[in-house]
Amino acid sequence: MGYNSIIGKKSMIQDIYPGRYDVSYKPCQVEEDDYVFLFSKDRRTVLINNQIPRYKDLKDRLSAVQYLFSIDEERFFLGTQTDEDFEWSVTRLQFPILNDTHSFALATATHLYRWYSTHIYCGGCGHRLKHLENERALKCENCSQIFYPVIAPAVIVAVTNGEKLLMSRYAGREYRGSALLAGFCEIGETPEETCRREVMEEVGIRIRNIRYFASQPWGIESDLLLGFVAEVDGDDTIRVDHSELAEAVWIDRKDIEKREDLRSLTATMIEAFRTGKI
Repeated sequence: MGYNSIIGKKSMIQDIYPGRYDVSYKPCQVEEDDYVFLFSKDRRTVLINNQIPRYKDLKDRLSAVQYLFSIDEERFFLGTQTDEDFEWSVTRLQFPILNDTHSFALATATHLYRWYSTHIYCGGCGHRLKHLENERALKCENCSQIFYPVIAPAVIVAVTNGEKLLMSRYAGREYRGSALLAGFCEIGETPEETCRREVMEEVGIRIRNIRYFASQPWGIESDLLLGFVAEVDGDDTIRVDHSELAEAVWIDRKDIEKREDLRSLTATMIEAFRTGKI
């Protein structure tokens, strides 16, 4: 059963209907009212008056702009600044400040920024890459290799044990809130196999009855998140891998706090369990 029938049609960050997201690449000239994202390598961004800045706010401090995508009539660009003298803030903390459409735009722009910033030179021959004009791609004019945006598949697993849900907190990350178990898919591995491996590695528990819940593009980590629900299989003793997790515990359904912001797949799944819908 998908999240639409469980939580409601509009909840997660990508649910911007009736807005229409268009990711097709259209090289075009930036205009005064177009939005421009600025990012730093330490995962920070710039807002002006708690809003995504427009080109007219930044144009005197930009050396270049790159078209990203549009949502309805709004166009979004990636800017390259001439200096670092801006008020920078942690990108992930900006989602509650922005409206739904701009939160999605911020996450997606982050994904594209990370790809562009790590694909400046060809991995084959070392020559500088060039932006293609007819599609979202980078080409090496020396060896002719073409590079497309990288999307990393990852899983989130809601492990249940009767009326209890396995909750965790990450080790060594800026996000300190409660979360579900998660991890990236390895090469040659199905998402279901990733669920089994990650749960075993992180908490030493076997799982069964793995079923799909929903997916979410999560640009902050360049992910495509695949959400699954599973049941504990046998021994429910938790053995935490503290290199990955600060803690992991079984939480009773009635003790889980209500989630008001359901823009993340994690929050949506936790709220679905809290309300008895999974």
